[in-house]
Amino acid sequence: MPLWLREHRWRQTLTAVYLSLPLRGARATPSSIFCSEQYLKVSIPPFLFEAVLYAPIDDTNSTAKIGNGNIFFTLYKKEPAMWDSLTLANTDKEKLQYLRENAVLKAQEKAKEETEARKITKQEHKKYALEATMKLEEEERKRIEDLKEKERQKVVKELELWKNQQKDGDKYKSIQKKGELYQEIEPLKERKNEKMNKTRIPNEGTSKTRLKSTKGCSCSIFSQNLKEEQLPAPRAAATIKVNFTPRVFPTALRESRVAEEEEWLHKQAEARRIINSNLSELEDLKEEEKNPDWLKDKGNKMFAMGDYLGAVNAYNLAVRLNNSLPLLYLNRAACHLKLRNLHKAIEDSSKALELLTPPVPDNENARVKAHVRRGTAFCQLELYTEGLQDYEAALKIDPRNKNIEKDAEKIRHLIQGTMQSS
Repeated sequence: MPLWLREHRWRQTLTAVYLSLPLRGARATPSSIFCSEQYLKVSIPPFLFEAVLYAPIDDTNSTAKIGNGNIFFTLYKKEPAMWDSLTLANTDKEKLQYLRENAVLKAQEKAKEETEARKITKQEHKKYALEATMKLEEEERKRIEDLKEKERQKVVKELELWKNQQKDGDKYKSIQKKGELYQEIEPLKERKNEKMNKTRIPNEGTSKTRLKSTKGCSCSIFSQNLKEEQLPAPRAAATIKVNFTPRVFPTALRESRVAEEEEWLHKQAEARRIINSNLSELEDLKEEEKNPDWLKDKGNKMFAMGDYLGAVNAYNLAVRLNNSLPLLYLNRAACHLKLRNLHKAIEDSSKALELLTPPVPDNENARVKAHVRRGTAFCQLELYTEGLQDYEAALKIDPRNKNIEKDAEKIRHLIQGTMQSS
């Protein structure tokens, strides 16, 4: 059995009715509300509210808002008038059933009409979009055809112009060639006539035979002279010098990085200069023992075994071979801390921090170690303020390191204790 909601508040104006319906802890959704011209129903199981309105309303523009445990209805009247009550009085079950069924039928018809209207609108939109697309495609196709026609006409004109130029060039070449041949043939004919005038023989038969032979000879000589005159002159011999860019590396200059190569060559020259200098420590060493990396590894092994003096000697030699490696100073600072050489530990840590510039993510761990070792040396010298500064700098680089945070807190307590005692 549903529980009927009898409690509600309402007020009205000439054009609207404002109805407030409590939900009593139930959760309402828009699907729980049904409203027609003269029938209002709210179904929130197990609660039910049903009302036959006093006069018809505009159910299209009327609204319902759900919030703060209430449903607020704004029902706009179809005709401006003041209602005597919210619902019709003396509504029997049959009339209520009739109004309910009539409201449901009208709502179904209205929903069907809206669906059909949306369907028709959607079809019209699709038709319009299709027509617009076809129109755009037709314009694009026409534009492309026009461009093709223009390009074709342009190519045809260029081809005709080229053909005319070729014909004119061939004509000019033939005329020039004929002129050259004429200039060559004229002096040959003159020579031939001179020879024939000089040779006078009384016998006509012999003269005819000689003329025939001379004719044949003149033709062969003429053709041979033409061939000799048409041959081009031999080319002059010459030598071409090719100069190549001097390179230390086997790769071509266009495939190399000049700055990196120059830096590498500078480092190699510096290392050779140090090794070849008069260092008494290097005279007895083998060639592989003159490598700073090998000496650093040797010092690390000695430090792990507890031989701090031997490790310091290895690091000293490595620094003399290459004084630009920050890890050498950092490791030597750790050895000096073990040996209680606190001032030297501070110097080596400071030098390592100078070489660890600029600060980048790759050298974060080394910078943290340098600050911690220098801070430890300051604290052992009872310079707690300077030591705290180094520990705070290490915390800025690695804020998640709990050990550094604990040590920094201890140093703060020591500073406070010294200030209170003083």
